[in-house]
Amino acid sequence: MGALTPARGTKEPQQERSRATRLKLLEAAVACLAERGWTGSTVSVVAERAGVSRGAAQHHFRTREDLFTAAVEHVAEKRQGALRAALAHDLPPAGSLARTRRIVEELVGLYTGPLFRAALHLWVAASDEEQLRERVTALEARVGREAHRTAVALLAADESVPGVRETVQGLLDMARGLGLANLLTDDSARRVGVVTQWASLLDEALSAPVGCPPTLSAPPP
Repeated sequence: MGALTPARGTKEPQQERSRATRLKLLEAAVACLAERGWTGSTVSVVAERAGVSRGAAQHHFRTREDLFTAAVEHVAEKRQGALRAALAHDLPPAGSLARTRRIVEELVGLYTGPLFRAALHLWVAASDEEQLRERVTALEARVGREAHRTAVALLAADESVPGVRETVQGLLDMARGLGLANLLTDDSARRVGVVTQWASLLDEALSAPVGCPPTLSAPPP
């Protein structure tokens, strides 16, 4: 029986190394996709950036599609978890416009960084690649649902009130649009004004009395 102890002892470091390798590959895949796009992001390129062999990469992810869809999903979940954790302890007082604005800023941040750029490359590839389309469609649905749940929780939005669900979804659609606008040029200066206006409209809409559906007019372009 004593001979089993070393075997168990060596198994845990191996599992830790395996998890560390997988994490390196996932994060390298997102970085490559954001910088090089789909055509420039091969398994070999990702493996080199992660500092592992191509064989090690294929041990963890059988196909290129497996690697990139897993990478985008992993980083999306990680980003949303970090967002919830940060805002849980560092928000202005409940019911204040400052709180709503901070939440809107952070939600917009989900769509204006390298993760969104990587996801967009994956979407474009999926529009042309049949084998990729189904899994990317399913991935986008999961990420979208989680983003919506996060927004509802942070805003303390009551979706039983008519129009509130659509208002929250409109915020996320607006954030996605700002992400697209930021792809070719730095749109941060214009984005400040748009975020401020949307926060004001959102705050008013979510505080509307029960029975009065919120109205949310789009800010000027």
